[in-house]
Amino acid sequence: MYVQHLEPVADSLGLSALVATLPLVIVLVLLGGLRVKAHLAGLSGLLAAVLVAWLAYRMPLDQTLSSAAQGAAFGLFPILWIVVNALWVYRMTVRTRHFDILRRSFGRLSDDPRIQALVVAFCFGALLEALAGFGAPVAICSVMLVALGFDPVRAAVVALVANTAPVAFGAMGTPVVTLAQVTGVPLDTVASVVGRQTPLLAVLVPLVLVGLVDGRRGLRETWMPALVCGLAFGAAQFAASNHLSVQLADIVASLAGAAALVAVAHARVPAAEAVRASVLTGARSEELDAADPRPEVLRAYAPYALIVVIFSIAQIPALKEWLARATRTVDWPFLDVAGPDGRPVGGNVFSWPIVSTGGTLVLIAGLSTALVLRVHARVAVTEWLATVRELRFAILTVTSVLALAYVMNLSGQAATIGSFVAAAGAGLAFLSPVLGWFGVAVTGSDTSANALFGALQVTAARESGLSPALLAAANSSGGVLGKMISPQNLTIACAAVGLAGREGDVLRKVLPWSLGLLLIMCLIVVGQSTPVLDWMLP
Repeated sequence: MYVQHLEPVADSLGLSALVATLPLVIVLVLLGGLRVKAHLAGLSGLLAAVLVAWLAYRMPLDQTLSSAAQGAAFGLFPILWIVVNALWVYRMTVRTRHFDILRRSFGRLSDDPRIQALVVAFCFGALLEALAGFGAPVAICSVMLVALGFDPVRAAVVALVANTAPVAFGAMGTPVVTLAQVTGVPLDTVASVVGRQTPLLAVLVPLVLVGLVDGRRGLRETWMPALVCGLAFGAAQFAASNHLSVQLADIVASLAGAAALVAVAHARVPAAEAVRASVLTGARSEELDAADPRPEVLRAYAPYALIVVIFSIAQIPALKEWLARATRTVDWPFLDVAGPDGRPVGGNVFSWPIVSTGGTLVLIAGLSTALVLRVHARVAVTEWLATVRELRFAILTVTSVLALAYVMNLSGQAATIGSFVAAAGAGLAFLSPVLGWFGVAVTGSDTSANALFGALQVTAARESGLSPALLAAANSSGGVLGKMISPQNLTIACAAVGLAGREGDVLRKVLPWSLGLLLIMCLIVVGQSTPVLDWMLP
């Protein structure tokens, strides 16, 4: 049995923490400083974590490699199993051109560019984040806004800022699922806390978007539909994450936000010509004027309706229990780890939820989508394989980062850093979202930032007497605000609208909003850690 030691380097917590941070520092420097590709940075960090565990922490090499293998296995299933199948559903809608029909359907809701920004970037972007994530919402929504006549820079900025509130529950809940796994905090608990933080952002973001589109005039004239949209989105995200399903949180929220916009009469008032002339400075795509048969419009919405229905059915208690019986739990080979107190850690056991996992449910929805959209079986298989190929580097990145996280967690590196950081005391609640923000700003992924820093946050919380669930959730909720400034997302947005090389210009426009919203999130977490707002926590 390997027993974790918190002070393996010269019996010094400070020196041990310094050595333990090396894998993280290497990843962050390679990504943020040297602009090395994410999968190479992940593999380099994994190698560093293995060496630190083996040489500094004296973890047997076979157990070190076994912990890395378990992390990679978790990355493949259920994390990437969810992502691949969700993106496959989206690709089938593109292949059958039903995605274009959906885009035109959204474009017809209003001719007011400020309302269009809310529908496309905020509501539809959240729907894409729920299904695909990993930069897809920013790329697709920025292109759609340009097609509606938005200036490319404005389109990129709006798409980036909008891609905040839904990120924690993106890709069918992948970030919070990962967070729960690496921290040991139950998924329902951590998701419910995140669902009491990010909805507050959701109320503010639509107001920010109409301000970005049309300045003070936009806020003065369209604050009502923006506020209603944000409130509906936030309320639905809270309700779904706390009482329905983590995987459905963003889907339900995006549909609720869009429905609220449609219901507000003010949102359907034609925009003044002066507004359109000042905002829509680009060329509008004539394709948006094409008429679509009602049956095809219904088919365009069908994939998302199927996902909602299937996930909802899977939450029926009797069926949920029946699906859970297929879960396989095994003692992970070559792994026998005990914490500093001598008790075995949960990482010695690996759970494989074969049927009940979100990825399998999305696969069922995808098969149903293929039938509804009349996709031939051969084409559906081809698109699934193409999805895997498209994600090949993302797959390598996610598996290597999760392998790194598991090595750091099981060797005791994360516990050492957490014990050292806990010295921040009460200030830890304020700094917790900042750490998540920094992680996402560098890695471009809330999932990766949760894998890297989730266990560290929980350890620091326990050492300082704060709620582990609160700081774990704060890592994810703060992280969503770093996505708009991450080099990967900036590059995606600029490439999508033909602004390659102008990432710096876009960064200067989104950075103040990233920092301002981060400050608000820090204050929310501080409040929730005190009697002022602790009534908000479950």
